[in-house]
Amino acid sequence: MKRARRWTSGLKRLRNKTFNRTLWRFSGMTLAKAVVSWMDTLQFQSLYVDPTTDPGLPIFQGPCIFLFWHEYLAFPFALRGHCGIAMLVSRHEDAEWLSQAAHFRGFQTIRGSSSRGGTEVLRQLLNEGSGLNLAVTPDGPRGPRRNLAVGAVYLAMKMQVPIVLVGFGYDRPWRVRRAWDQFAIPRPGSRARAVFSDRIHLPEKLSRDELEGWRARLEAQLLELTEKAEHWATSGASIPGAWPLYRAPWKGAQGSLPKRPSE
Repeated sequence: MKRARRWTSGLKRLRNKTFNRTLWRFSGMTLAKAVVSWMDTLQFQSLYVDPTTDPGLPIFQGPCIFLFWHEYLAFPFALRGHCGIAMLVSRHEDAEWLSQAAHFRGFQTIRGSSSRGGTEVLRQLLNEGSGLNLAVTPDGPRGPRRNLAVGAVYLAMKMQVPIVLVGFGYDRPWRVRRAWDQFAIPRPGSRARAVFSDRIHLPEKLSRDELEGWRARLEAQLLELTEKAEHWATSGASIPGAWPLYRAPWKGAQGSLPKRPSE
């Protein structure tokens, strides 16, 4: 009798696990399609110090670690799938839908968070990140908003992979005010802008004080790039050297680049 009960209980758990996995996959696929459909209505432009820092262009030179604020996660999620990018996703079960959506969009995912298993996640990134580009929201998954955690700086130092900061902005987006990051939802058909930094190379060995100095400088620079992108999107100004920004992979002729608005 006890064996039968254990067998029945085990079968029920297996069924529930299979059902949950199927549900998460369906939810992730639905989320990915909804985000891409919404974002496809926007008017995208970008500004580069060096366009070889954009993994969506055929002239991209990697690997790189891309840092951007959590509130703009939908921007690269919709435009830079299938570009050899790994994303850091929380281990919590509620984040499974995001992991499934990321896989559907062509991202690799590494599960972990800054609050739980941080050392294990760093080790996993160091082991698996070779040759991959990494996308990290340095204020996620819980904030504080627009505060750059030192973990991303330490990771770049240990891996000796350059950092590329990316500031994103929408034209007067809706905000989820109750969310810790005030997540930005762009208005359909509005302007969306991205401003890329040049590659930032860190020394091989840094003390704690030096790491903090780099962290503070990178945070200030990412804030500046984000404010520039937000102002650009809101003002609608024409900036010399701006590029059109398309969903990757770029579908022009092999090895070609999208033409700038002025060309």
